[in-house]
Amino acid sequence: MRYFAAAAEAAGTQSEQVPAEDLGSLLDQLAELHGAGLGRVLSRSTVLIEGRYVSDRSLRLGQDAVLDVLPPFAGG
Repeated sequence: MRYFAAAAEAAGTQSEQVPAEDLGSLLDQLAELHGAGLGRVLSRSTVLIEGRYVSDRSLRLGQDAVLDVLPPFAGG
């Protein structure tokens, strides 16, 4: 997991390794691990796996998959 902006702030880290079988269980686990603040950020964020946008919570994750959490950014 790589977190950016508000996601990094809510998680208290810029990156971490978290084992999970699918995207949904990973996101649920992260919210449980880091609290409601990260849960709120995750619900509004874009998730990329290996640089590709994903939203299907049932998507199976590869063992060494790199995920990015990109919260909405202000400005332009």
